[in-house]
Amino acid sequence: MITATPRPAPQPRTLHSHALLAPTPSVRTARPDDAAALAELSRPFARSGALRERPASLYATHAADFLVTQVPGGPLDGCVGLRVHAGAPGEGRGPVGVLYNFCVAGHRQGHGVGAGLLRSALAVARAQSLGALFTATTGGGGLFLRHGFVPTTARLAPPAWAASLDPRRDARILRRTL
Repeated sequence: MITATPRPAPQPRTLHSHALLAPTPSVRTARPDDAAALAELSRPFARSGALRERPASLYATHAADFLVTQVPGGPLDGCVGLRVHAGAPGEGRGPVGVLYNFCVAGHRQGHGVGAGLLRSALAVARAQSLGALFTATTGGGGLFLRHGFVPTTARLAPPAWAASLDPRRDARILRRTL
């Protein structure tokens, strides 16, 4: 006679209990009172040369350009600015957008924060009927490339923005048609 010891039925895999309790980050439009937090979040990237140094007053003035992500009650985990540029007269092109000051706090990098911000920026750009998005990066641009951006030239970018790029930074210009 063969006997078997009954085993409990396997339980479905669940997330660790602390993960279930962790608040979910959300993306929202920045407010003028986020200016100091935007400056603080951006500071390490400006020091490294990845971003231009911008004063908190600029973040306050242009808060509506920015999407930010944060866990409720926590510090900002990431931000990206989206500035709309009118199409060049006589060229038959409509408005386009420029993504700028894109950064994610070091402790949140590699956790999908940047990808979430970029998806949100793409959705905002589509909702505003922009024809394309441009950005400049001093890094490899992997996140942008994975989301359909391709290398382009300053000649195709909004003239005022292209003229504002510092040639000493040797930034790579990327574009995504929407």
